[in-house]
Amino acid sequence: MSYPLLDVRDLVVRYGPVTAVDHVTFTLDAGETLALNGPSGCGKSSTALAVLQLRRPDAGTVRFQGRELTSMTERELRPLRPRMQPVFQDPYGSLSPRHRIRDAVSEPLKVHGRWNPAHGPARVAELLDRVGLDPSCGDRRPHELSGGQCQRAGIARALASDPQLLVLDEPVSALDASVRAGVLNLLADLQDELGLGYLFICHDRPVVRHFADRVIEMRDGRTVHP
Repeated sequence: MSYPLLDVRDLVVRYGPVTAVDHVTFTLDAGETLALNGPSGCGKSSTALAVLQLRRPDAGTVRFQGRELTSMTERELRPLRPRMQPVFQDPYGSLSPRHRIRDAVSEPLKVHGRWNPAHGPARVAELLDRVGLDPSCGDRRPHELSGGQCQRAGIARALASDPQLLVLDEPVSALDASVRAGVLNLLADLQDELGLGYLFICHDRPVVRHFADRVIEMRDGRTVHP
């Protein structure tokens, strides 16, 4: 049986008396970009956190490659986490200022027990090159790079664990227009090359309509017709 890469049904996320996500439903296939578009506070990022199980939903189901995540323990989720990786809005805030870029990129390999001391450095250099960074950038710290370079490093870090799904939460909103185009082109090339599925969170409708295959509009925690 063939399953969607991601199948979200009647997702509900509450913060106390406030319902941030109100029965949201969608599917996403491998190699597809699905955008969640809407104003600040509409529930887009809460949906992304629930998909990643970084915030457990209050109701509904999240199935990844046919496996239901919301009923799993953290121990059961651990083998699946490398396959679902986030890329966050703030290119500097998502990388530790104390660590060199090579350490940030190698961290997922070490956390998930996939680090090989003999081949690991070459793997990091390969990942940096794949996202358009000179491997020498690995010796620098985030404050020594531009915002666009930092976001590329964040994408390299996300790719380190060979994911099938990237959850892109406003990945270009903090970047200048010219840099933004380069990062979006990079993401499109990586999707073509690796067959990745993208859940793309964005408030900028022109960007969404240019980049996404399908768009879901959100208002007040609910999906609405465009």
